[in-house]
Amino acid sequence: MSIRKMYLNSFTPRCLPYICSDFGQIFGELLSGGNSARLMPVDETDLLRGLMIQINLGGTWKKSLAELSGGQRSLAALSLILSLLQFKPAPMYILDEVDAALDLSHTQNIGHLFRTRFSESQFLVVSLKEGMFNNANVLFRAKFSESGSKVERYGTENKLQSDHNISNDITSKQRKARARA
Repeated sequence: MSIRKMYLNSFTPRCLPYICSDFGQIFGELLSGGNSARLMPVDETDLLRGLMIQINLGGTWKKSLAELSGGQRSLAALSLILSLLQFKPAPMYILDEVDAALDLSHTQNIGHLFRTRFSESQFLVVSLKEGMFNNANVLFRAKFSESGSKVERYGTENKLQSDHNISNDITSKQRKARARA
């Protein structure tokens, strides 16, 4: 038996039940309304054969992930990632537009989930959606102009706390010079 297979055989009984349970709970929180999900090994005796995701929308179990919309697939993938991260948390996460394919309510659900399930972690999230902004402790907005970039910092009440203009640091000419170098 290979070392990899021995590791998976000892790893699976300890963590897989937690990850599978958290996956279903997280999916239910992200896509509320009685929808649910299950994560199960394809073969109980060999985790190397993969995991199977089953999604229940409106009382109907989908036979394939291809039956889901892009947003629903995004929520399923995010649920899997977050269930793995919840099992072994890190102090900080960086996510880039994880809500791009989602509507406002799902974006708000993601922000709420970060605040409740990951209260001991920090999230640096790049987003263009208001739902994520409403759940932020601190919000930074970057504005670009010909003279450079301007970064504004907002607190929990979304009031401007400080104004830092970095146009003197990075001007258009400097960016062009860096690009040539």
